[in-house]
Amino acid sequence: MQLTGKGAQTPQQDERNDEVLIWLNGRLVTRAQATVSIFDAGFGLGDGVWEGIRYVDGRFVFLDDHLERLEAGARAIALDIGLSRDGLRDALRETVAANGMTDGVHIRLMVTRGEKTTIHQDPRNALGRPTIAIVAEHKLPDPQVKRDGLILATSPVRCSTPDVFDMRLNSHSRLNLIQALLPAIAAGAQEALMLDPQGFVSSCNSTNLFFVAGGTVLTSTGRFCFPGITRRKVLELCAAHAIPVRQTDFTLAEAYASEEAFVTGTFGGVTPVSRLDGRTIGEPGRRPVTERLSALYDALTRAA
Repeated sequence: MQLTGKGAQTPQQDERNDEVLIWLNGRLVTRAQATVSIFDAGFGLGDGVWEGIRYVDGRFVFLDDHLERLEAGARAIALDIGLSRDGLRDALRETVAANGMTDGVHIRLMVTRGEKTTIHQDPRNALGRPTIAIVAEHKLPDPQVKRDGLILATSPVRCSTPDVFDMRLNSHSRLNLIQALLPAIAAGAQEALMLDPQGFVSSCNSTNLFFVAGGTVLTSTGRFCFPGITRRKVLELCAAHAIPVRQTDFTLAEAYASEEAFVTGTFGGVTPVSRLDGRTIGEPGRRPVTERLSALYDALTRAA
C-alpha cells in the first residue's frame, strides 16, 4: 500500500526546520542529537502524554489550557512530569528563543515515563526520571488543503469507550487512530471519520468534526472523542456570537445531508471539509458558517 497525498496535518515545507534546536531533558540539541534510549517507555510502549501548541505573534496560544490538559493526562497515568507548570513555560520560552522564533510555529511538548530497566509494560520498572522533549518547528497549514477542503472517508475502526481505550487521553499511543486512518487513505481520503460504539458520528482520527444543518452547528456529544481545545474554543465562539450550536448524537445520513462541514485542531485551526464517502458536502465553494468561525478563531488566536 503506497501512502501518498496530503492530510489534515500536512504542513508547508520549511527548510529552516532542518536546523532547529530541540529541548531534550534540559539541554538544547540538534535534530541529530535528539535521541532517547531504546529502553525509553515512550519508544517501547507509547507510555506518555503530549501537547501540540501554537506560537503566534510572540505568544503561546492557549498555553494554560494545554498545560492543564497535559498535567491532567499525566495524573491519569500516574506519571510525574518532574517540572512545575512554570518550569514547563520556561522550557518552552527557552526553546523558541534559542531558535529565534516569533510567529508561525507549532510545538510538540512530549513527556514519557522515561528509561526503564527493561522493555515491559509494568511502570514499576521505570528508573524514575521522565523524558521531556520540546520540538518547535516553523509550521503552517498547507493553503491548498484550506482552500479545497478535506476529503473524509468513514473508517471501520470506531472510537472506543473509556474502559477499552480512553479517547480523551492525549497519549503517545496512537495505533488505534493510525488503524482508523489507513482504510481512509486506501479510499482516497485525507482523514478518517470515526463513529462511536453506537454508530453515531464521533470525530476524525486527528481532528474534531463539525457539521452545519439548517444554520445550526452540530458536533458529537464528546463522550467518545478527544477533548480538543480548538473544539472547545469553537463552541465558545458559537455561544458568544449567537451562532446556533448543538452537541448531540447524529447519524451518517444526517452528515451526508449537511450544508457544511469542518474539522478543528490546534495545527490547522478550522479546516473545511469538501467530501465525505464520495459525496459532496453542501454547495461547492459556499461555506458561510465555516468561514465565519474560521475568521473568528484566527482572530482569537491572535488575541490570546
